[in-house]
Amino acid sequence: MMKKIVVIDGQGGKMGAALTAQLKASGIPAQIIAVGTNSAATTAMLKAGADAGATGENPVIVNCKDADLITGPMGVITANALYGEITPAMAAAVSQSPAQKLLIPVNRCSVTVIGAMELPLGEYVKLAVQKAGELLRGSYEAV
Repeated sequence: MMKKIVVIDGQGGKMGAALTAQLKASGIPAQIIAVGTNSAATTAMLKAGADAGATGENPVIVNCKDADLITGPMGVITANALYGEITPAMAAAVSQSPAQKLLIPVNRCSVTVIGAMELPLGEYVKLAVQKAGELLRGSYEAV
C-alpha cells in the first residue's frame, strides 16, 4: 500500500513547495498531499508537484488522521502560529495524529528550539527529505 505524506504550509507556501519538490524528486514511493492554510500555499505546493491539494482547517484534520508522515514548519503544532493561520483544531489534529512528524524549526511564533542549528531553509528541507526516505523505505541515498 502506498504511503501518504501530508505537507502542511501557510503564508506563500515557500517551505511546503520546497519540501514537495524535493520529496517528489527523491523517488520516495508515497502520495504527497499538499494542505495549505490558504490558497496561495496550496497552489505553490501543487505547482511543486503534489499529487493532490486542499485548503483550510478541515483538510488538515481529515488528512492527518491517516497520514504516514506529516511535514512542514514547526508552527503546525502550535495553535495560532503562522500569524494566526494555524487554528487550535489544526494544531490538535497534527499533534494527535499517529503519523511521524518531520517539522522544520522556524524560531518564530514565540517558540525557540534549543539546540537546533541555524541552517538555511534549503538545508532543513534536504534533511527532512532524507529522514522521510529513511522512515518510509528503510534507507535513503543523499539527494
